[in-house]
Amino acid sequence: MVPLGTPVPEFSLPSTDGTPVASADLAGAPALLVMFLCNHCPYVRHIETALGTVVADYRDRGVAAVAICSNDTDTHPDDGATGLAEQARRAGFGFPYLLDETQQVALDFRAVCTPDFFVYDSAGRLAYRGEFDESRPRNDTAVTGEALRAAMDRVLAGEPVPEPHLASMGCGIKWKPGNEPA
Repeated sequence: MVPLGTPVPEFSLPSTDGTPVASADLAGAPALLVMFLCNHCPYVRHIETALGTVVADYRDRGVAAVAICSNDTDTHPDDGATGLAEQARRAGFGFPYLLDETQQVALDFRAVCTPDFFVYDSAGRLAYRGEFDESRPRNDTAVTGEALRAAMDRVLAGEPVPEPHLASMGCGIKWKPGNEPA
């Protein structure tokens, strides 16, 4: 996992409607949530409605948020702009959903799966990388966003997020041939 304190990688990517969004556009917030998501993954679909609610709750507290899809759309066409825009409507996402067609941004963040969550503090330093909560598609645990909420509460209070941070579980990023992390 990427070390805590690592600065947010710089990026500029198109959103599903073609509008470019850059990391610099999100600077200055008391916290930044960067999520690697996609439309096809059952782990993402399992939490997507709750995720939309959690992000809306924290947007009201000043948290900037962005989702990025880095999957190969040749092998997973549902993860293209049209599919992601449909997912955003279905799940109530009120944040930009970006397309990382070169997959460089996923590599820069060291994202490995969908969903994958990274929370940065007001100085743009990584404070949390981990799971949304303990719910999975085939367990009976309620979808609450408890782990992510607790992390964002700590960051907004100016406190460190205690370790260990439990890694996200989900579908591996669908890498284009030759782009796989070393």
